[in-house]
Amino acid sequence: MASVLRVGAGLLRRHGLLLALVFAGLLLPLWVFGELADEIHENESIAFDEPILRFAHAAAREGLDEFFVFMSKLGYSGGVVPFDIAFVLALTALRKYREAVFAAVALGGSALLNLGAKLFFARDRPSLWESIAPETTYSFPSGHAMGSMTLACVLVLLAWHTRWRWAVLVLMVPFVLLVGLSRVYLGVHYPSDILAGWAVATAWVAAVYLLVYRVNGRPWRRVVLPAADD
Repeated sequence: MASVLRVGAGLLRRHGLLLALVFAGLLLPLWVFGELADEIHENESIAFDEPILRFAHAAAREGLDEFFVFMSKLGYSGGVVPFDIAFVLALTALRKYREAVFAAVALGGSALLNLGAKLFFARDRPSLWESIAPETTYSFPSGHAMGSMTLACVLVLLAWHTRWRWAVLVLMVPFVLLVGLSRVYLGVHYPSDILAGWAVATAWVAAVYLLVYRVNGRPWRRVVLPAADD
């Protein structure tokens, strides 16, 4: 028994971060998304969706309207999308090619996954009231939630082994939450759309990170290329 504990402790000491990423970043989000997707696929209503929507609508005020419309725009075409493009270009210009590949595949792939999932599930938008910022595409999962969470996960993972990780976390956590809340407040997404978007984005970024960094283990390490034969 003592030997098993020693082996387990050594495994956690050497690969604790990797195991945490696999569980919290990949397996758990996939389970959450699977549970929600199964309900949507079976055309089942999700118990917490309508009560949360009605609660959000009851809190509507003119000042909040303006704030959440702004956050909604910032969470997609007015902020996240141009930042994604600029970030990948900046990494490329700095010759951080592996980091640029990771960011490009994670961010671009997330957008494609969202488009495919929306077409597959074809969930209609909520229609409890007339939104001040209506949408016409399908609802599940939320593109705003996926885009903001994907960007947050990419930045956190890239910053994790640097002095900037806590600053990135403090900035990105409220940003992701507010973008998701804005979509519910505006009545254009069910809360389950937001949770599904967060879950699949987290799992996707974790999978891409594990694929890109499976050899050297972390971002920003210099990749030493093998010497060419004479």
